[in-house]
This record gives sequence, C-alpha cells and structure tokens, in this order.
Amino acid sequence: MSTVTKNPKALVGGAVIVAILLVALLAPWAAPFDPLAIDPAISMRPPGADHLLGTDFFGRDVLSRMIWGARPSLAIGFASVAIGCVVGTLLGMVAGYFRGWVEAMIMRPIDMLLSFPIIILALAMVAALGPSMMNLALTISLLFVPRFTRVVRAETLALRELDYVEAARASGQTASAIIRRHLLPNAMPQVIVTCTVFLADAILIEAGLSFLGVGVTPPDPSWGNMLAEGRTNILGVPWLMVFPGLMLTTTLVGFNLLGDALRDILDPRLQRERR
Repeated sequence: MSTVTKNPKALVGGAVIVAILLVALLAPWAAPFDPLAIDPAISMRPPGADHLLGTDFFGRDVLSRMIWGARPSLAIGFASVAIGCVVGTLLGMVAGYFRGWVEAMIMRPIDMLLSFPIIILALAMVAALGPSMMNLALTISLLFVPRFTRVVRAETLALRELDYVEAARASGQTASAIIRRHLLPNAMPQVIVTCTVFLADAILIEAGLSFLGVGVTPPDPSWGNMLAEGRTNILGVPWLMVFPGLMLTTTLVGFNLLGDALRDILDPRLQRERR
C-alpha cells in the first residue's frame, strides 16, 4: 500500500477512476434532471446557472445525460474485460504450458482474429447480433480474448521454465495443479496490469460503436452517442461534444495512468532494472 501511495500516477489515476465510478453509481441522485426529459422551450441553451453544461437539441440537460452515460460505458467496459480476461487467461495458460499441437490448436484461431481490424470485426458482430448492452459486451469481450491469450501465453512460456515449476513437475504434480498453484498466481500481476489498460480500450471501443450508431441506442445516453448527436452542429453548440469528450478523455487517462503505475509496482523486472 505504501508503494501505491508514493506513486503519483497511481494516486491521480485511482482518484479519477474512483470519482467517475462514484458518479456512475450515484447517478440517480447526482443528476440534477431526468436525462430523458424533453423540453423544446430550452433546446440548445448554453451552459448557465439553470443547466450547468447546457442543453441539447431536444432540451435535455447535458450534465444529467453525461452522468447517466457513464453507466453503460463503464458497465460494458468492465463486463467485456472480465469475460475476455477469464477466457483469454485460460487459453493462454493452456497454450503456454502444453505447447505442441495444443498450442497450435489454440493460437492459430487467435492469430486469425488478431488479423482483423478491431472496429471492422466489432461492427460485423454487432450487426449480426443486434444492438444491445449484452451483445455489445460480448462483442468487445471477443475482441479482447486474443489479446489476453497472447499476453498470458508469453508470460506462461517464461514461467514454465523456472526452477520451482520444474520441481513441481518432478514431484509428480498434475498439469492442472501446476497451472493453478504456480503459474496462475505468478502471472496475475501481468494479468491485472493488462486488465487495467484494456479497460480504457474497451470504453473507447464502446464509445466508438455508439458514435457510429451500433452501440447504446438513443434516447438512452452514452458518451459515444452524445458525441454523435453533437457533431452535426459542433460550431453552433460546441458544448454538446466538448463536455462528453472531456469526460471520456479523463476516464481513459485515469485508467492508463493506473495501468502504468500498477506495471511499475507489480513487475519485479522493472524494479530490478531501476536498481
């Protein structure tokens, strides 16, 4: 804990993420207005005392929609990374430990998935499954499975050659026991860092899909579809894009700072290099 408190990136990134999580969790109380309430009489009102961040084309409060928009962005981000982490870690461990034909059976489809551009593959999957939060989370998780698999496989290849794994193998422990007791615990620091970095990517992908109209569907707010709504008149009503864009950027910076800090703290190889 003392190492975390001494790392400025961990403090700043952690504070940003905690603040945004609290905003999302407390959205029913934090939002000053109903995010779906339409009032044409106050449409496109600039930021002021009544509406701190202004209103949109339908007279909806931008601050309230931005607060509620944090919920789908964070929920889809966390769900997709959790699914991708579990599946990718399992596949990476198995491929890295057993090698041979097992590794080939796992890694060739993984390599095929990695060859597709992320946004094209995501658009195709969402178009096939239909736009919903669950389908969006499943789609983004599939994009992360190959990446987690590659990261964990590389870590497992390094760990399986260490003396304590050789000793466990010589003592007659089964492969599943070695993976569960020795490889997985020692690979967890790298997995945790990867999860933190990929959370930023997942939120960005969700925002991109919503911006393109295949993510969270209006009138439900998300940062991506708020940016899409504001782009039609960015010069006339710039606050419709500026504030959601700042919120999205701040969230991504928070996760990236925390990921960098966790890598510095949890990776013993970096610590040894600095000594």
